[in-house]
Amino acid sequence: MNRLFLRIYVAVLASLAVFAVLTGLAWRLLGDFERFGPQPEFFQAAADQLAPQITMTAVEQHAALARWRALSGFDLALFGPDGQVLADASEGTLPAHIADSERRGPRHWRKQHWAQVVPLTDGRWLVAAWPRAERQAWRRFGWLAVLGAILAAVGISAYPVVRRLTRRLEVLQISVAALGSGNLAARVPVEGTDEVARLAETFNRSAARIEALVTANTSLLANASHELRSPLARLRMGIEAITSGGGSSGPTAATETQRKELARNIQELDQLIEEILLSSRLGAQPVDPTKFETVDLVALIAEECARGTADLTVLPMTTGEFHGDTRLLRRLIRNLLENAHRYGGGTPVEVFVEAPTVDTFRIDVCDRGKGVPDAGRERIFEPFYRLPGASEQDGGAGLGLSLVRQIATQHGGRVVCLPRDGGGTCFRVELNGRT
Repeated sequence: MNRLFLRIYVAVLASLAVFAVLTGLAWRLLGDFERFGPQPEFFQAAADQLAPQITMTAVEQHAALARWRALSGFDLALFGPDGQVLADASEGTLPAHIADSERRGPRHWRKQHWAQVVPLTDGRWLVAAWPRAERQAWRRFGWLAVLGAILAAVGISAYPVVRRLTRRLEVLQISVAALGSGNLAARVPVEGTDEVARLAETFNRSAARIEALVTANTSLLANASHELRSPLARLRMGIEAITSGGGSSGPTAATETQRKELARNIQELDQLIEEILLSSRLGAQPVDPTKFETVDLVALIAEECARGTADLTVLPMTTGEFHGDTRLLRRLIRNLLENAHRYGGGTPVEVFVEAPTVDTFRIDVCDRGKGVPDAGRERIFEPFYRLPGASEQDGGAGLGLSLVRQIATQHGGRVVCLPRDGGGTCFRVELNGRT
């Protein structure tokens, strides 16, 4: 039995069958009319009122018992003080003699019936019994039929419930198999609000995350391959120019311009590889917040502004203590400054720092360049994206702003591109995590 729904269904039916049998046995044993029907006091009172008078003849006593047997359904027998039968309306189902040891209340006789032995005030004994042998078959085995009907009804009604539950699990299993085989678009329809529905939602979120990561890594690899070709091609051309510039006389010494070009290409290649590795690491493994340290963010920004010749304005009441990764925060500021210098058209770069609340930092890096079109303000944070009209000669591989967003997100913040009044662009970074 390798189908889950069959195992659950059989388990439900088996549990129900055990419960039904135990209930039936309890009903049979504890609810038996002969044991827990009329109490002995009832028989005592009835016997004193209805028993044939001692002055009656044997025939009259037998006739009286026969009438009561017809009305009550009980087998009846009247015994004398000596234990001998005086009148019998039981058609021989009761013993013909009752001993002193048997005059002590209800007794079994040959397990054929249950009898109530009642002493009368005049010394006689009345025995009332309901013979088991005379019960109708449905009275003896009807409880089994009732339990069987209950079991069948519950079994029929439980099947669609169990099947619906396990069918959803089967759909989930199929989707997991599809995702494992490479179908990153595999999703599970969410039905209901129970644990299976929450499991489906979790799977869908995980599948979407995996698809996003794989897509991002695939795009990163494809774009990185393209971006690496340019500096490598320039390096190859520079080396060929150096080694073949002397004609038949052999290689000549590299000119200062050629050496600077080679150095620039090597630096660009090194920076590109570093950014690719950092972007890949941040995407694959988030920064552990427990390893954050206290950073004087204002001082760090001031250092980068001095290095990148940018004007810094720190608004009043702004303190510099921040909880984060110093290396990543420095990279964030440096990438924003380099981007502003690269696309600012030679205009001054201005940096504004403030603390809107006790828990947040706001950093604005602004220029007076030609600005960013509305349609591109979100896309410029995509890896390797360049605005229309931008070229490789402008420098940069298109990973700088993508890294800025990743670092801001790792610090519980965000970054947006805003138009600047009077022309130009402002990149606003909001960070959470003040100490």
